Amino acid sequence: MKIERVRVLVNGVVQGVGFRPFVYRLAHECQLAGTVRNRGDAGVEIELEGADNAIRAFTQGLSTQAPPLARIDSVAIESLVPQQSETFEILPSTEDGSGSGLLPPDIAICDACVSELLGDSRFHGYWATSCTDCGPRFTVIDGLPYDRPKTTMRDFPMCASCNAEYTDPLDRRYHAQTTACDACGPTLAFDGVTDKALERAIEALRAGKILAIKGIGGTHIACSATDAEVIDELRQRLGRRQQPFALMATAEQLQQIAEPTDTEISLLESIQRPIVLVRKRASVLPDAVAPGLHTVGIMLPYSGLHHLLLAELLFPLVMTSANMPGRPMLIENDAIHSQLKDVVDHVLVHDRAIAARCDDSVQRVVSGTALFLRRSRGHVPQAIDRDLGTTPMLALGPESDLTFAIYAEGRVTPSQHIGNVDDLETLEYLTEAIDHLYAITHAAPPARILCDAHPDFMTTGLAAELARLHGAEVQPVQHHEAHFASVLVEHDLKHAIGIILDGYGFGWDGAAWGGEFFLAADRRIERIGSLRSVPMPGGDRASAQPLRMAASYLVTGGSDLASVESLLIERGLSSSDAGVLLQQVERGINAPLTSSCGRFLDAVSAWAGICSTRTYEGEPAMKLEASAIAGKVLDVLRGESFLLEANDRLELDVASLFTRLVQQSEGFAPRDLAATAQALLAERIAELAIRLAECHDVEDVAFSGGVAYNEAITQVLLNRLESAGLRLFRNRAVPSGDGGVAFGQLSFAGRFIRPV
Repeated sequence: MKIERVRVLVNGVVQGVGFRPFVYRLAHECQLAGTVRNRGDAGVEIELEGADNAIRAFTQGLSTQAPPLARIDSVAIESLVPQQSETFEILPSTEDGSGSGLLPPDIAICDACVSELLGDSRFHGYWATSCTDCGPRFTVIDGLPYDRPKTTMRDFPMCASCNAEYTDPLDRRYHAQTTACDACGPTLAFDGVTDKALERAIEALRAGKILAIKGIGGTHIACSATDAEVIDELRQRLGRRQQPFALMATAEQLQQIAEPTDTEISLLESIQRPIVLVRKRASVLPDAVAPGLHTVGIMLPYSGLHHLLLAELLFPLVMTSANMPGRPMLIENDAIHSQLKDVVDHVLVHDRAIAARCDDSVQRVVSGTALFLRRSRGHVPQAIDRDLGTTPMLALGPESDLTFAIYAEGRVTPSQHIGNVDDLETLEYLTEAIDHLYAITHAAPPARILCDAHPDFMTTGLAAELARLHGAEVQPVQHHEAHFASVLVEHDLKHAIGIILDGYGFGWDGAAWGGEFFLAADRRIERIGSLRSVPMPGGDRASAQPLRMAASYLVTGGSDLASVESLLIERGLSSSDAGVLLQQVERGINAPLTSSCGRFLDAVSAWAGICSTRTYEGEPAMKLEASAIAGKVLDVLRGESFLLEANDRLELDVASLFTRLVQQSEGFAPRDLAATAQALLAERIAELAIRLAECHDVEDVAFSGGVAYNEAITQVLLNRLESAGLRLFRNRAVPSGDGGVAFGQLSFAGRFIRPV
């Protein structure tokens, strides 16, 4: 038996997951002496001394027995001179380390902590309990290494009981940085009063009141989800006439109000606890929860506070973010009180600071695959391992539904959801979030900064500012090419056709793209097809008033102006408004061209009388999909082809498709028109993709953009492409919508742009 001493450097997700106590126990089992400590780069340093076969057993156990939340990416072993050590110790953390680190995200409270919270223990009824296996991480940490002094828990010195558990390597709360109890931890306050704060909040909710509730990474506005009057009141106060509200429910309540599939239940019960869009049960919830939609976003409780609230209530809760659409969530107690005074009746807050805002993640199962609509709480700051070269990069995303992303050392770290960066408040939040993510990852500063190709986005201006600060170069990336690249890199596709369908993206020709077909080959992307461009009368007004787009499709598709004017008047436009609108289309006055697939779906929704005014992003198309659920796909236009040869690419003539559909749909029920329009569009898109794949000898097709969330369109594409021998790939690691563009910008730069 030979005595050795080695240093073991472990990198990955190994801080804040109970890794050091695991190492301590494993070393004792293997009868090894030495030390373990956290490093400043989020790694762990271990020194071991003992028999060589015991050290081999230890290193094997590192990977086979690691805690469930840990992820080991690399293990480096270095021989040292034996020191005749006899004990194994856990040392204080060091600031050493030069690599970029990984930290676990905020995760749901574990079953053991819930049992203590609701049962007979010293943690009974304490809202902020957690242990090494659960609770907040990302939203409380200020820097590395991940120790209590570098979290917002530093303001709460532990009592003797908590300290005893915190310092016992065999305890579940050993070095659980957020551990606390009602004797030493953060305190709740209801309308500024700490006495019986939780009980008073529960009584207020029972009485039909609207509350602001500060949570882990932000603030929710909460009320009964079964009281139509209080929901209507909340809509009036928020000015959110139609946008759906997310709900929080117990597992039992979930089954009463919705029809989740097994896949959706698995997502809901996961430690990430996302909001999941599930099918509503008919006539159970008030329609005001999600007006005109067939789905509702539901999450299960993920914090001790949530469990305590729902344990005392007999109804699910509306749990919507306490912010105006696209703006940052409120996290400061004073701001919660002052800015929500006209929205909520009462305020329930706590005195633990939030180091980083983090909205709830949102997912939907589409054609059997779980997709992200928003990748945030529960997943950030988890990294995505992809080799995009040696150049450290920062991608700022687009403008709406924004996340940013950092790339360094073969690792992409997407940020939490930021929102719509079209005002100074959200721009400031974006810059703060960038600084915070760099601080906790120790990633190298960027040598290249990526932004959207739109010259007027605030993120484009920020890219120039940050480039001057870091001495970096700025590289614009076209919006839809970024979407395409995100699927290519996620699935390691080299030669593929891209179908990118969404609402808007600035094209290289200055037009509003949104229905694009690309070819990836030989380290380049080429635009080889699109939907036919049509005027967008009034510019952005055509997005908010989709009947304008319907008029544009009809005129472009060959309908005479008089008949279109008559049809517009039938649908509620005044004679003068209809006349002005048609002049804009005919003469191209304030009518930029668009190839947007989203605008086509909006136009059908408006024409069918389903949604003629957009009050939130994607509303007309979402309500079109919901209406189509009960509709029939009617046998019209089956034999007509709408493909056009246009210069250097193929086009799908959506103007003629829309016009012929209107001509054929006289007397259709709105739901049948909705179902038929979606099916026809998807079939013609599949036809175009198949033809392009044949022309370019391609077997793989990448599908991304906001339309990828439409179940009916996606299923038709899957069926048609698979029957033609093609494989369809979609985003799974990041959103298909604009929340995945930053990852796509990095992917484009790593795959298609030379290194700095």
